[in-house]
Formats: sequence, C-alpha cells, structure tokens
Amino acid sequence: MQRSIFHDDTVFEAVSREEWNALLASSATDVIFLTWEWQSAWWNHMYPGDMFSLVYRDAAGKLLGIIPLFRFEDEQKGPTLSIIGCEEVSDYLDFIIAPEYEAEICADLLDYLRSAPALSWNQLQLCNVPVQSIAYRVLTDLACAKGLSVQVTVQDRCPVIALPATWDAYLDTLDKKQRHEIRRKLRRAESQADTQCYVVSDQQHDVAAQMESFIALHRSSRPEKDVFMDERMKGFFIDIAGILAQRDWLQLSFLEIDRRKAAALFSFSYNQSYQIYNSGYDPELYGQFSPGIVLIAYCIQCAIGRGYKTFDFLRGEEEYKYRMGAKPTDVHELIIRNP
Repeated sequence: MQRSIFHDDTVFEAVSREEWNALLASSATDVIFLTWEWQSAWWNHMYPGDMFSLVYRDAAGKLLGIIPLFRFEDEQKGPTLSIIGCEEVSDYLDFIIAPEYEAEICADLLDYLRSAPALSWNQLQLCNVPVQSIAYRVLTDLACAKGLSVQVTVQDRCPVIALPATWDAYLDTLDKKQRHEIRRKLRRAESQADTQCYVVSDQQHDVAAQMESFIALHRSSRPEKDVFMDERMKGFFIDIAGILAQRDWLQLSFLEIDRRKAAALFSFSYNQSYQIYNSGYDPELYGQFSPGIVLIAYCIQCAIGRGYKTFDFLRGEEEYKYRMGAKPTDVHELIIRNP
C-alpha cells in the first residue's frame, strides 16, 4: 500500500472525480458532503488553513482510501487537524476508505501522525461524524489501543424520517393532531390561493438566478440567517448549486402563492435520501398559509414518489421537524490529542 501526502488542492487533480466518487460509493459514509464536488468547492471557497490530505493506493494504482484533512490554528488548542468541510456547512463527514482497508489505513494514519515527518499538530478534531462512520467505529478504538487521549461527544442531531411506500402510509405514522394539521394546511393553501410548487432544473432554469431568489428569501427569514449569508457564503451557495444541478443532485424548490415566491428549500437528492439543507421564506407574506410546512409536505410527497428511503432534515432540532415525524440521529465530535 502506497501513501501520498498533499499539502495543496492538487489532491483534487491527483484523484479524479470519477475514482473519488466510486470509492465513496463503497465507503461507510456515502454522503453528498464527501463527494469530490462538495469537497473541492468547499476548499475553493473556505480555504481555512493548510491542506494535509492522505491518499492510499495499492501497488497497481487502485485507489483504497482518502483522508481529506487540513491544518489550522485553534486559538486555545494550537495546531489542529480537521476534515475538509468541517463544520458549519457540512452535516456529515468521515474518511473515505474501502471497507476491507478501514483498520489498516486508520492505523497507518495514527502511526504517521506520531512520526517525525508528520506536520506539527496538537489535536485531531473530527466533526459531524455519524455512528456508522469509520472515524467513530474504527479510529477511536485504534487510538485508544495506541494510548492516545480520545474524547467523543454528541455534537448535534439530525432528525430523519424513514419513508414508507405511500403518502397515506406516511400520514398514518403521525399522531392524529399532526396528521389533521398537515391535511388542513394543504387544503387551505390549495383552495384559498393560486398555489404552485416547482423544482429548479438545470435544463429549464437559470440556476444562478434562481439561487438569487433563494438567497433573498433566506436572508429575509431571520436576522441570524442574514448574518450567516455573507458574501463568501453566498458565493459558495451559488457555486455549489450550479455544480450539484449538473449532477442532478440539487433539489431547489419554491412555493409560489398568487405567483409570488413565498418559501424555498435548498435540498439534495443523493443516495436514496432527500435532504433539506437550508430554507427561506417571506415573513411578511402569506403567513396564514404556513408556506414552509406546505412546501416540506410537497417535498415529502416527492421523495416518497421517487421511492427514497429517508427524508433527512440534517443538523438542527427545530420542533417542526419532529412534528413532521422525524426521529433523532446523532452526529459526534471526535478529538484525539497528541501526547
């Protein structure tokens, strides 16, 4: 097994998009946030420190593993290694390793980090790792076995709906009150206004222009969303939307009421999962129609119609997600300290 170290973004040239994503498809955490597209776009816009990524191949050149890390200076903890994408805009992260090489590559990573040639570091801080991740299942045990200090905490929760086969079957999973509320809100929006929902298509729409509409709704939703969507973040959102639209992974949906955009959802369609990433709505218009809930209901219907397995609200435990029938799943923060 051969290990290569990359200290700049040439890692995205050394590993092609096709072979990166093919390895990801076989890895434990096959999520959109680990695709070549997301990782490279995140790095181009965020570039928070020094690249420190490890790539593993066999003697014939076959790709076996990718450890996409970067190094930055933590004000309190000093030099820190973390996963590319960590943490604000990537909801699930992990290493990308073929299943049969998980233990071998994780052990090599730990041994290399403790060796003389390795980059200076005080802690390895891995954010948003789910329970099935390589980092959570494999790396923690290996680090403990090597006598390293390991801290694992629940960092956040992602409410997820396990989707049944039909819309009626989904409604039957809800309590009587919530089932009635969803039906009532849909009927009211459809009967008392000109209500339409559409999903942006790379072939039929100007994605960048549609993203401007989404960002306007996002910024108007709440003051903290306006602060979040600064110029750097806006550039990332518009760029990644165009990239994902070309791959048919983007689900940018709008609810129009009386021909005016009332609500929007920036979502993903990936690996049999419909994922709600961010949202926006006009707080001054059509509040009586609950446009956000109506749009989510339409998207759940869409996901069920496509035969998806899950409807994932991603990180954040807002109460409405649980009223829609979601169940919490944990994501963890893993910290390994350099002795």
